[in-house]
Amino acid sequence: MDDSKHQALDRYEPDTALTRLIRIPVRIVVLVLVLPVRMVWDLLAAGWHAVDRTLLRPLGRGLAWLADTLVLTPLAWLFTNVLTPLALAVTWLATALFIWPWIGLWRYVVVPVAKYGVAVPLVWLYANLLTPLGHGAAWLFTTLVAVPAAALWRYVLVPAARYGVAVPLVWLYGAVLTPLGRGTAWVLDTVWQGTAWVFGKVWQGTAWVLGGVWKGIAATGRGLGIAVTWLVMTLLVAPASWLYRRVLAPVGREIAEAAEVAWRIAGYLSRAVGRGIAWLFRHLIGVPVAWAYRTVCTPVGHFVRDALWAPARRAAAEAGRAARGALATARETVRQARRDAWRALVGGTGGTRSGEPLGVSARTLGSTTTVPSAAQASETSLLGEKLVKRG
Repeated sequence: MDDSKHQALDRYEPDTALTRLIRIPVRIVVLVLVLPVRMVWDLLAAGWHAVDRTLLRPLGRGLAWLADTLVLTPLAWLFTNVLTPLALAVTWLATALFIWPWIGLWRYVVVPVAKYGVAVPLVWLYANLLTPLGHGAAWLFTTLVAVPAAALWRYVLVPAARYGVAVPLVWLYGAVLTPLGRGTAWVLDTVWQGTAWVFGKVWQGTAWVLGGVWKGIAATGRGLGIAVTWLVMTLLVAPASWLYRRVLAPVGREIAEAAEVAWRIAGYLSRAVGRGIAWLFRHLIGVPVAWAYRTVCTPVGHFVRDALWAPARRAAAEAGRAARGALATARETVRQARRDAWRALVGGTGGTRSGEPLGVSARTLGSTTTVPSAAQASETSLLGEKLVKRG
């Protein structure tokens, strides 16, 4: 506790000549050493944030979506629609094959057999045969054995043991053994007290001599310990404590404060360098690129879009529509030629199909005009078709 209080007080001691002497050089050296580290740290931090925002987070979201789409959703569907019904079916089948038969066997076979084949006969045997036999055996044992044995114990064995053994032993203990024991105890106690007195006197003398010797040795040891302690405190602890308080603690404190200040200054310098690089990049690359985009690329793109791309797209659309119309016309011509050939081979009347719109001059199965946008009729056999003449 004292050391911690002393260190806390040392932290707020006034500046000394040593601290003022080493403060500025130490801070300059620490700033020179810390500035590259701080710039590298800020560069790595900015790179990490950029990679995290542009790559890691979208990659993580994509992987999560892939995992959810390719793994979790199929697994959930498989569990819900396949495994759960399969497990329910297997459970029902296992119950029907392995549990219900045993339940029926136990309920309708084992329990009735055990009850009416074993328990009921045993109860009847116990109540009507074993119980009367037990009562008779108990009465015979009581009459022939217990009563004579009790009388023999009470009127023969107990008086014989009392007056033949217990009474003589009590008289022998009170009249002979007790006085003899008391005399022996008095003699032994007198001998023990004498021996203890002699040994006590000898022990007191020995203890006095040993105590004097021990006190001398202890006094000599205390003197030597005090001397050695004084030498150690004077020659080692006091210089080391002075060196720590006056040199190492101020130097370490200044180095720590210099590192903290240098880290903050290096941060300011690193941010200033970063802002300068960003300003140079914006004015040397970003502004010219934006100007070129607005003044050159945008008008050129609009010109290409309006003068080249839009007409080309419209021409391509018109050509596509014309090609599709020509293909549709050729296809319809081929179909009509095939139908005419079929009619010439198998015969038939040219009428209007059921459901064909009236008044529309389109070439269908019942008309002769070719229109590209006309609805095409079915190409199935005409033998089964019902032709309706135009009214």
